[in-house]
Amino acid sequence: MTAHTWPVPGRVDGVVLDIHSTLVDQGDATEWLDRALARAPHPMDAGRRAEVEAFLDRIWEGARVSDPTSSRDLSFADHARVFHGLIEAGPGIDRPLSDALYDVMLDTWHAYDDAVPMLAALRELGVRTCLLSNAGVDIRSVLDREGITDWYDHAVLSYEVGVVKPDPRIFEAALGALDLPAASVLMVGDNAHDDGGGTVLGMRTLILPRTSGRTHGLAAVPALVRGINAAFA
Repeated sequence: MTAHTWPVPGRVDGVVLDIHSTLVDQGDATEWLDRALARAPHPMDAGRRAEVEAFLDRIWEGARVSDPTSSRDLSFADHARVFHGLIEAGPGIDRPLSDALYDVMLDTWHAYDDAVPMLAALRELGVRTCLLSNAGVDIRSVLDREGITDWYDHAVLSYEVGVVKPDPRIFEAALGALDLPAASVLMVGDNAHDDGGGTVLGMRTLILPRTSGRTHGLAAVPALVRGINAAFA
């Protein structure tokens, strides 16, 4: 790994933001299963349904074992392959229902209510923004549908650049898009391991752990930027 000089913290002129579980909530397993069953009806009593929902709620945790290099976030085909492999190891979901679950997965992803107001506040402050995501799905369609697209300046997606977080190279790509040094940029995400990868470059990092509900505490981001920048006014 290339050695980097640690910068002296100063103003924040750019903010890099994770997408999944930072700007966009993945919804709940009940909605996901309901949408899939509407496409692929499948007899399921209450006990069986509870078992399947519990599995779906934690399905991607299994990818840490089955796909430790995150190949799923480098291509749409690999993402689908890993998903169906996880389903096959689960509680007996047949292929038609597995296909339906995958087809409707993004339909359950919704922007947190405080996502656009946070981005709007950063724009008002004159702060450049870049979305940075490990994504092996068409995440741009979600951003369009949820009204986020018009509110950020750049996006760096793993399947487009061929590298995944926490590799510093994907953070360097985000810094390049912003045309800012690491010392002037704040990273915001929900996962300390993945979203903390920019710290080796000298990026300050704010972790907002995954939450449920309609808001994610994103008002803290412009508030933090205002406080830091006021100290360097």
